[in-house]
Amino acid sequence: MTTHHPDVTLLAHNYVRPDVQAAADFVGDSLELARLARDRVDTPYLVVAGVDFMAETACLLNPTKTVIHPEPFSRCAMALRLTPEDVLAARKRYPDAAVVAYVNTSAEVKAVSDVCCTSANAVDIVNALEEETVLFVPDRNLALYVAARSDKRVIHVPANGCCPVHHALTAEQVRETRRSYPGAEVMVHPETTPEVQAEADFIGSTSGMLKHAVQSTSRTMIVGTEIGLIPLLEKAAPGRRFIPASPYLVCTDMKMITLDVIEEAIERKGPIVTIPEPIASRARNALERMLTLSRG
Repeated sequence: MTTHHPDVTLLAHNYVRPDVQAAADFVGDSLELARLARDRVDTPYLVVAGVDFMAETACLLNPTKTVIHPEPFSRCAMALRLTPEDVLAARKRYPDAAVVAYVNTSAEVKAVSDVCCTSANAVDIVNALEEETVLFVPDRNLALYVAARSDKRVIHVPANGCCPVHHALTAEQVRETRRSYPGAEVMVHPETTPEVQAEADFIGSTSGMLKHAVQSTSRTMIVGTEIGLIPLLEKAAPGRRFIPASPYLVCTDMKMITLDVIEEAIERKGPIVTIPEPIASRARNALERMLTLSRG
């Protein structure tokens, strides 16, 4: 950004453009950013450089701050695949099940769910619940990842829920990249398909990948997630080489947010994220329950 704004904190997701990450006050995954804003930020304005549900999450966990989403058309394709009506219909089919909403969902979906989770804590959250059956929404690949690590019955809703960017990565692409870099370690996101995960040496969230990259002794690492994470990996683990598992691991919605768009949003103090009641309270409860279970 061209100027400093003392009343504004810029939160940038791990997948946005590198120059936006460089200008941000904090960079992280969506939950990390929302919690940082809640616990460590005093400015009245939060600008969220990320897709729509990330701005909503920041708004839910920071009700006394004004949250700005600089590009309203930057939306999560996965979150758009699921409606509150889908969740309520699934609840009728499985009345004894708990509904676990991946944080990559709208506030309206969170409001009709029992608890939220992230890719980092999904297994722990599901295993912490008393219910033996779990409706996991909306990512089928993350649901399958959790089911393989839990004794619970995990049912994914909807049947085609996925992140298009992660889901498009194929096992053959991973194998081909590995052939080009013999001896490289492969790490992938749990939003990838089970076939891709079977090719990996490490499966984890973006924050998990960053920690693993620091601890790993591999000189070259193949990265199966959105390419925006690579500059952060290079910064966290200098001297190592990080190779995208595919050149097509690009979320165009994340890349819509530029420094010019952010600067304009700060100048006009908008667009402001608003979540009406009682949706906000119910969605906040699902997020807060996740934070409680995570601490436990």
